[in-house]
Amino acid sequence: MPGSSGNGAVTRSTLRQQIADALRDEVLAGRLQPGQEFTVKEIAEQYGVSATPVREALVDLSAQGLLEADQHRGFRVHEFSLADFRGMIEARGLVTDGMFHGLANDRAGDVQGVRSLFVRANDPRAAAALAGVRRRGEEARRAAAAGELNILIGYDLRFWRELGALFGNPYLTDFLHRLRVQSWVCAVQHLRRLSDLRGHLWCDHTEVVDALARRDLADAHRIVDEYNVHSIALIEGLVNKHSADSAAGHGAGDGGGDAGTG
Repeated sequence: MPGSSGNGAVTRSTLRQQIADALRDEVLAGRLQPGQEFTVKEIAEQYGVSATPVREALVDLSAQGLLEADQHRGFRVHEFSLADFRGMIEARGLVTDGMFHGLANDRAGDVQGVRSLFVRANDPRAAAALAGVRRRGEEARRAAAAGELNILIGYDLRFWRELGALFGNPYLTDFLHRLRVQSWVCAVQHLRRLSDLRGHLWCDHTEVVDALARRDLADAHRIVDEYNVHSIALIEGLVNKHSADSAAGHGAGDGGGDAGTG
């Protein structure tokens, strides 16, 4: 009987992760909007599963900062502010700076484990790992150029997780992944107001890989810094435009015709 109990635990754990991933994707796709409320029962019925793995999945997403728990009303999608987004971008920059700093201080020995993949350029494992990360970057570039936001998010998250793994510190990698998920959740609610995203989405993933591969850390820093500046400017612009449009709409409704002239 211990074996069957263990299999049940594994199955429930897998289901828990599947539900968490599915709900995270629902939030990223904009089908679950910021502030939207739901209960464990509603999600369990939607996916045709028992309440236990759903509750566990929702608790996991709450711990990741994507949901808020209300013991009386269930859960709701967390509403991130523009200040939250700026903080996420700053934190992302500090994490990548730390990774690049580790690369600069690394040596050719294998003391750092996987991190040495970046150091030993002639190691076949390094070439294969970098090629894989670069392919993710190429797919992200194509999705960004086509304005395919959902596809871009998927490849972008894989790109940074796999790139982070090359530095050999799983804690930094997990933290960066969490920050990137949160920043995407915050950004998508604003990006989806644009009817055509082509030309608006950052797509220099491969340039980051190429700079790191040739150990040009200054260029890698420059690319990521420009990315962060671009991200903040884009979302700030969309937030300000939405606020101005809302104010103009209210002004027109109140008879304030001049409100829409800006």
